Amino acid sequence: MKKPAARRQAYDEPLWWGLFSAGGVCFAVIAPAAILFLALLAPLGIISLDAERARALLFGLPGILFVGAVVCLPLFHAAHRIRHGLFDLRLGRDGRNKWLTYGCAAVLSAAALGAVLLGMVR
Repeated sequence: MKKPAARRQAYDEPLWWGLFSAGGVCFAVIAPAAILFLALLAPLGIISLDAERARALLFGLPGILFVGAVVCLPLFHAAHRIRHGLFDLRLGRDGRNKWLTYGCAAVLSAAALGAVLLGMVR
């Protein structure tokens, strides 16, 4: 009689759930506020935001925090949803899906933060 394989404990799962949760909160709270201010109120002239002030805000510490909250954390939120969707559909292996989804989120986050850092140096 063959013994069932022992289930391995996933020690990294709290990290992914934490990023999932933080990304969901940022996507639900900060992203709509950013869309309201940057895509509606500023172009309509209700609030004033000139190019120099926007550049100073984006290419500094506030810009890194903004991009982290509006771009990077929601990327990990989406990666977690996609990974668990693939798991539920039984597509691929979970380990490979984990590397693929979170890896893409990490690469895109690094690119977004790198763009802000590149703007800071110029």
